[in-house]
Amino acid sequence: MIIKKFLAKTETEAIEMAKQELGNAAIVMNIKKVRPKGLAKLFIHGKVEVTAALDEAPVQTEKVSESAASDVSRPKPSKEPELDVAKNIGEEDSLEERLTRLQALLERQMSEKKEEEKSGETIANQEQKTEETTEIEEAAPVDEEKEKEIEYAKNCKELIYQQMLANEVDKEIADSIMEEVNRSLPEDALLDQILANIYQKIILMLGQPYLIDAKPKDKTIFIFFLGSTGVGKTTTIAKIASKLKLEEKANIVLLTADTYRIAAVEQLKTYANILSVPLKVIYSPKELEESMDELSQYDICLVDTAGRSHRDKEQMDDIRELMEQIPIAERQIYLVLNAGTKYNDLQEIASTYSSFTDYSIIFTKLDETSSAGAMLNIKMKTKCPLSYVTWGQNVPDDIGEIDPQKVAKQLLGGNRVN
Repeated sequence: MIIKKFLAKTETEAIEMAKQELGNAAIVMNIKKVRPKGLAKLFIHGKVEVTAALDEAPVQTEKVSESAASDVSRPKPSKEPELDVAKNIGEEDSLEERLTRLQALLERQMSEKKEEEKSGETIANQEQKTEETTEIEEAAPVDEEKEKEIEYAKNCKELIYQQMLANEVDKEIADSIMEEVNRSLPEDALLDQILANIYQKIILMLGQPYLIDAKPKDKTIFIFFLGSTGVGKTTTIAKIASKLKLEEKANIVLLTADTYRIAAVEQLKTYANILSVPLKVIYSPKELEESMDELSQYDICLVDTAGRSHRDKEQMDDIRELMEQIPIAERQIYLVLNAGTKYNDLQEIASTYSSFTDYSIIFTKLDETSSAGAMLNIKMKTKCPLSYVTWGQNVPDDIGEIDPQKVAKQLLGGNRVN
């Protein structure tokens, strides 16, 4: 096997380099971002390192072809790139790892079950067989094999279902996924069919991330960040501001209405000074209205709102009044949620904000939770698009757009999203 590393500005370029040198049969073993150390990372773009491998042994295709020809129910690859499990060689490799683990676990369970069945058989039961049952047995192998395949598929589905519940996917959502799988696949579907089917359904449910567009507009776009105290709004704004300023070269201004929390203004001012972007502090909705002419020279205004209790109607009215100073066409709203918060509380928070505004969702503190179920649950309950995820306190690092494929893999037993 040939193993090589390729370094490029983007993941796509690195994979293309690997394909050019090793061919289309190359498999991506690992993808990681290589960033400069220290303060240099604020001014120098990082690169992407792709480790690719090529098996020099001939590929066995005959068996696969026979299997595909005999199984008319095998789902065809989707025409959409994000749903094609086999098209992205990096994703295929990770999915195979999940298949292998599930396969091993299922085979062990089936083996234990067979041992139990054998131990329960008695000689008396065997002696009671008649000529009639013997004749039936001659035709039984096919039926028994079919039943075994159905039982095996059933166990596969149950294992995947329990895996989703273990990752805190809402039971109602998990049930609906399994019901669709049962309708769309045959009873004796293969494990890779079942897993790929569920994998694609979760990706479709999560949808594509809704991100900030840094392209200049006719008017200033005001982007409000809402959420409870301590969810990481200010740090998230600093991370996004860094990317907009350093990577997109956007003309931005920071604005904070969080004058209630001790040192909140000073924290954002520190980030503003590092990035060399202006910061304006407002103490009331009226001040925002009065500052419109001054702020109109910028492409994007990132607004840090005060952390508010979603159960306090007066505080919610304050946030609504602040946002209403900006026309709907010129504002975007991002609700910042802590991924480690209890699901019931997340539902309540999301529902409260839904009562007076549309929003996209940012999940923070992924490093503090081992479950990704909340992201799928909230997306399905609110129907609001997901956008960014954050982990850790490092600015401008520890933030990225949500990756539906990574979330789907974690829900099915893969590694953590971050």
